[in-house]
Amino acid sequence: MKKAMQWLGAAALALAAHAAAAQNLPAAKPEDVGMSSERLGRIGTWIRAEVDAKRIPGAVVMVARNGKLAYYEAIGQQDPGRPDPMSRDSIFRIYSMTKPLVTVAAMMMVEEGKLLLEAPVSRYIPAFANVKVGVEKVDAATGVKRLELEAARRPITVQDLMRHTSGLTYGFFGDSLVKKAYLDAGVGAGDFTTAEFADKLASMPLHYQPGSTWDYSYSTDVLGRVLEVASGQSLYSILRARLLDPLGMKDTSFYVTEAARQARIAEPLADDRSFGAGAAIGNPREAMKFESGGGGLVSTATDYSRFLQMMLNGGMLDGRRYLSPKTIEYMTSDHLGSTVATTPLYLPGPGYGFGLGFGVRKVNGEAPFITPAGEYNWGGAGGTYFWVDPKTNLFVVFMMQSPKQRVPYRSIVRNMVYAAVEK
Repeated sequence: MKKAMQWLGAAALALAAHAAAAQNLPAAKPEDVGMSSERLGRIGTWIRAEVDAKRIPGAVVMVARNGKLAYYEAIGQQDPGRPDPMSRDSIFRIYSMTKPLVTVAAMMMVEEGKLLLEAPVSRYIPAFANVKVGVEKVDAATGVKRLELEAARRPITVQDLMRHTSGLTYGFFGDSLVKKAYLDAGVGAGDFTTAEFADKLASMPLHYQPGSTWDYSYSTDVLGRVLEVASGQSLYSILRARLLDPLGMKDTSFYVTEAARQARIAEPLADDRSFGAGAAIGNPREAMKFESGGGGLVSTATDYSRFLQMMLNGGMLDGRRYLSPKTIEYMTSDHLGSTVATTPLYLPGPGYGFGLGFGVRKVNGEAPFITPAGEYNWGGAGGTYFWVDPKTNLFVVFMMQSPKQRVPYRSIVRNMVYAAVEK
């Protein structure tokens, strides 16, 4: 009996060790994966200088190639108001990096025949059956703009939600009359369920005709509600069952209610908490009803790396298949083409189109930073960012909390990473 107990104890330890190893990619000398140690080290030097200059509190950077960690460093402070150093398991508000996770969960349901890309959203949310489009008209005599409503020429589809061609918008950047209507109606303000939020959006005028224009929007929040209706589960339950639990993403959630995890939440500088028109860094310690599919999750670099490695592997990780390689190829192809207009306020950028949940690189040139065609990416308003490069067999996770620095730092990190690729 004693020997049996000892064997069971040893087996349990072995299983625990295997689980811990599976949670993290194996480390490798950068030169063993075709990268330069010296050049990757420049990333840490640069971030330390930014921390010393009080531009950001700190950051976590992970560079993985060929299924191995070439670089993984936590730098600076986790919270400028506390002495704790930044840690590899620091928890970040990832905002719009929620969108790829929700879209992948949706595509898993598409593969199972539980969701149709071409289906009208009103099949799942009846309030979207009679949406109207807001059109700005100018009074010739006074020059005053007014908003008129016209019928939608076609229904919003599930695919429109995934590629941001639904006609919906965000109200916290830009100054159109539809965006003003969002703000006046308090869209996004209050404590509401996902269902209530979707119905509220359906009562607002669309900014564009469905399918005509790429406009960054609440589309993925509506997609989250579609998943709830199609599955009969809450959005968090769907994400946990399909991605978070099987991938071992134990620190990825909508809210952080446990004291031990709250102590790991990264915070921005006191004067860097806003990302436009009164929209500010939120507090994930306060649980609310709403589970935002467009921007509600928190996560860690390690957690998100599990998701990205699965995507880079063509939909498989640790012997479990999540998506078909063909589905990933479809998702990371451009879905805008030449027929969809883009808005001037918020673009995927030169050289890029947009797929289903990701910005996608169409050409090797045009963009003002180094990555090859086929790369796909997205970032969060709070400062987090990632990209996946199948051609180079590489992905990068960059985690910080700084709305001010989120855009310029993305290019810097990209260029420094590719400067370290030697073969």
